[in-house]
Amino acid sequence: MSNTPLVLTFNAGSSSIKMGLFSVVNGQATQIGKGAIDLRAQPLQLQVSGPAQSQDITLSAQLTDDLHEVLDETLGWFASHFKLDDLMSVGHRVVHGGDRFDGPVAIDDDTLSAITALVPLAPLHQPQGVRLIQAIRHLRPRLLQTASFDTAFHRSQSDLVRRFAIPRPLFDKGVKRYGFHGLSYQYVAGELARRFPAVKRGKVVVAHLGSGASLCALQDGISQDTSMGFSTLDGIPMATRCGALDPGVVLHLMGPFGMSLHEVEDVLYHQSGLLGVSGLSADARELQASDRPEAREALKLFVWRIAGEVARLATSLGGLDALVFTAGIGEHQSQVRAAVSERLAWLGVQLDPWANAAHALVISATGSGVTVLVMPTDEEQVIANDTVGIYHQQVTKP
Repeated sequence: MSNTPLVLTFNAGSSSIKMGLFSVVNGQATQIGKGAIDLRAQPLQLQVSGPAQSQDITLSAQLTDDLHEVLDETLGWFASHFKLDDLMSVGHRVVHGGDRFDGPVAIDDDTLSAITALVPLAPLHQPQGVRLIQAIRHLRPRLLQTASFDTAFHRSQSDLVRRFAIPRPLFDKGVKRYGFHGLSYQYVAGELARRFPAVKRGKVVVAHLGSGASLCALQDGISQDTSMGFSTLDGIPMATRCGALDPGVVLHLMGPFGMSLHEVEDVLYHQSGLLGVSGLSADARELQASDRPEAREALKLFVWRIAGEVARLATSLGGLDALVFTAGIGEHQSQVRAAVSERLAWLGVQLDPWANAAHALVISATGSGVTVLVMPTDEEQVIANDTVGIYHQQVTKP
């Protein structure tokens, strides 16, 4: 890897850090390694993998609020295996860009201040992105950093779609539907354009089904509507998040039930969804393997809400030409795909059971009125592409 420029990406979760290392040749970023740290584990471990092998490295660093020790040791490990002197830039996934950011940006004092100001809109994820940026600034102050925003892909949506039926001044103050998982949808839209250009030009619903889950309506690869709104709680039920909820429930929890804001937040973000309904697990694979009626009901509710959201988004599009499943559950759990598709048979969705069981790229049956695809997503690749583009813009500035 000598003299080959490198890009490092960070994808900060509420309690985890995912990393990707990319080599850049002729302006194209290719992943050569990846890593992950679960910040809840004791001791901390850096899980790394590449084309040839995977390994877990126990970290001696202590977890501090500024992450300096953890990142210093992590970068040290990468430096011992790759020539980090050739690191040209670091790209970050930032969950919320508000109305300020409609695309990736180089991080300077002004943009970092604006990103930090958006913490109240994404209190679980945004602070983690901010402290990663600040830690890299401390450790590598001259290194270019960039931000890619999950909300930016949905800025193409009309104000009509983004508006809640609440007083107009609140919309002007930022209380509106933003949408999330935009980096995933951007990647899928790009793959559709490359591999299925005719499908990409049509009316497509993409179901990003992971521990966080949402759906997006695409027309010609452009976001028209999405299930998540003001926060990452909205839309369909998730691993531990509730999905769409009557706001009267929140009033009731804080009124007659006497729960505090923090307690309600914990219930809705961490105790609900598949975990809350099943009382067993937040993992759809464990629920699928269980014979407990509560596990069955949790999955049925999950499927029911997904199918209902597909139908709503088809209404937004004025039809449905294709349905794409992506992310962990969408890519790997054929039973969930089959159950969702069965509920959408009235829309013309028909699966080929053999192709679905084999996790094939095209899983719709011959003669299906809707093309059904299974496409892996890659948010890190989008971040890497963004940061390479911004780096070259910076270098070529007059």
